[in-house]
Amino acid sequence: MEPANNTPQIHGYNRQADIAQGLPLRKWIYSWLLDPNLPGNYQKDIDRWIAILIVSNLFVLLFEHIPSIYEPNKILFHAFDIFSVAIFTVEYFLRLYLAPEDHEFKDKGYAHLRYVSSPFAVIDFLAVAPFYLQAFIPVDLRMLRFLRLLRILKLFRVLIPAVKDFVLANRGRSFRKKMHALVFPSEFGGNLHSLFDTFIALWVVISVVAVVLESVQGIHYLLNLEFIILDAVAVGIFTLEYCMRLYCCVEEPRYQHALLGRIKQAKETSSVIDFLAILPFFLEVFLHHLFDLRFLRVFRLLRLLKLTRYTGATKTLTKVIAREWPVLAASAFVMLLLVVLTASLGYLFEHEAQPDKFENIPQSIYWAVITLASVGYGDISPITPMGRVMTIILALLGIGIFAIPAALLSSAFSDQLRIEREGLKEHVYAMLGDGIISPDEAGIINAEAKRLHLSEEEVSRMIEKVKRERELKDDVALLPLHTIAAIPEHAVEHFKVLLSQIRQLGIMTDAEKFEPAALKNDRLTATELALWRQIQGNMPSPS
Repeated sequence: MEPANNTPQIHGYNRQADIAQGLPLRKWIYSWLLDPNLPGNYQKDIDRWIAILIVSNLFVLLFEHIPSIYEPNKILFHAFDIFSVAIFTVEYFLRLYLAPEDHEFKDKGYAHLRYVSSPFAVIDFLAVAPFYLQAFIPVDLRMLRFLRLLRILKLFRVLIPAVKDFVLANRGRSFRKKMHALVFPSEFGGNLHSLFDTFIALWVVISVVAVVLESVQGIHYLLNLEFIILDAVAVGIFTLEYCMRLYCCVEEPRYQHALLGRIKQAKETSSVIDFLAILPFFLEVFLHHLFDLRFLRVFRLLRLLKLTRYTGATKTLTKVIAREWPVLAASAFVMLLLVVLTASLGYLFEHEAQPDKFENIPQSIYWAVITLASVGYGDISPITPMGRVMTIILALLGIGIFAIPAALLSSAFSDQLRIEREGLKEHVYAMLGDGIISPDEAGIINAEAKRLHLSEEEVSRMIEKVKRERELKDDVALLPLHTIAAIPEHAVEHFKVLLSQIRQLGIMTDAEKFEPAALKNDRLTATELALWRQIQGNMPSPS
């Protein structure tokens, strides 16, 4: 159905699912919860939370192998297992109940039976079967834990469709192009690219958490071997990702040269961060017999910077700093002058009274910074009257001086977000040129909205506002005459509108009174009156 009143139709970006209220109960539930082809429902949210629960089960099984952690918390582990089984059981029977509505089974008959015998249903059954099995059959605890590992197979419900879509989208393309679609954002990546990014981000978080916990002596003693294995796996994953990016980066327009392109990619900030994320591991492995490199382990925390690839906040901040750098540099210069002056005065007034704390001007700089920054640790403080008076004055000055860079960054960051949101608005305006927003265009809007921290409601309001502005602009009668004249198509349309208005005027005006009024005082010339009669259809065109 065509949209009424030429209102642009938006495909692929729906804040809410378009589900009729009068549907049968089973179809209504399926549409809201499990239909993968209906935008705006809860299907993706359910898959996401089920995946998180599956991964959580994997880590719980890992900690159950550590007696010092498992024994004091048996009740919590058991409660989590019951909760997981309850969720997985509800999911299994829900899918069984809704099988006749599933596109895979609805047209083949015996939908429930076909679902039960499908690979995904078998995996779902095996995920909960060990829990119920132990209630009737004595099962060795180690065997039970092994069977519970089958829950990880539930992730294939998300992975397999993404792989199928990826293979279909990249049919006929080279291996390097396929790898590029997997690693770099592109129209060929699909959900598999998003899953790849999520996988890398998850391992970044796991690796960083492990590094933090490893610094706790008690935890390190209990999980020393696990930490070593986890770090080796993380480094293997990050190394493979780094090599994949270097291999297929030449498919990007910026890095097309076989050698220079890869060198340019390796010099990018994100690539340097990727390299530093794996460097400490290899240095420690190959050079530990020559140097004590255990201090390098702390640099594994640099892996946290890998997450900057998946957020636009740091990119926006970089633009802000580059744009406001002259003002920030001037502010930093003033701060530096004030710090040096404060340190010099502090040394002058306090050196004789406290030679151990104000030994020289460089040592006084520490006191000057914490005073101007209004931190005031108290480990160094003036005791002379002049020193204390100066400290009060400088503390008050520091509140304003040190607040300048923060205020500048805050204001500039907000301004940059506004500029980029206006840019998104212009993109939406261009996308609505054909009256619709295609699924690909909706994907671009979603990605930009996420980067600019816009909610779905804000994006919906933006789209509606752009639609109204475009409709207003499409009404050429509201444009200035010179703007209409600049575009022949607009001029023709405007001429037709004027002719229509003249005809309407003729219908609404008393013709017997119009012509005498027109002839009085030569208000209309003979040619103009003849044209009026012609438009009204009262006489043939003058020769």
